[in-house]
Amino acid sequence: MRIHLLAVGTRMPAWVASGYREYAQRLPRECTLQLVEIPPGKRRKGQPPERARLEEGRQLLAAVPTDCHVIALDVRGQAWSTQNLAGHLRDWLASGRDVALLVGGPDGLSPECLSRAVQVWSLSALTFPHLLVRILLAEQLYRAWSITAGHPYHRA
Repeated sequence: MRIHLLAVGTRMPAWVASGYREYAQRLPRECTLQLVEIPPGKRRKGQPPERARLEEGRQLLAAVPTDCHVIALDVRGQAWSTQNLAGHLRDWLASGRDVALLVGGPDGLSPECLSRAVQVWSLSALTFPHLLVRILLAEQLYRAWSITAGHPYHRA
């Protein structure tokens, strides 16, 4: 199974790329994490941010591979514990389908992205910079995989 992390934003600082890579490379071949960067929409003075968000949404949806289980990350989504995530990961692995995680830009995801998603997941009630979400997702996916594999990475 492949997890496609579709995230708005390009040209991340070195610390973001390094943090993401640190955890993504720890995942095994049967559960690879692949980052696809989506260019941010043009934000111009005098134009509503909704316009950029819709542009980003179109690009995100166009990048979703065929027959993927689509999950949107949104603050209004359902909060999962690490144990819940491990359960979802087990289900995803058993289904044999790839998973696409949609991460919006500074203004969030478009309504089209949210309606396309089978699940809407909230990492926290806190607001995180969208670039930091990449690292958090990679680390939590590695932690969930470690739980499913019986490794002591997570101490419940």
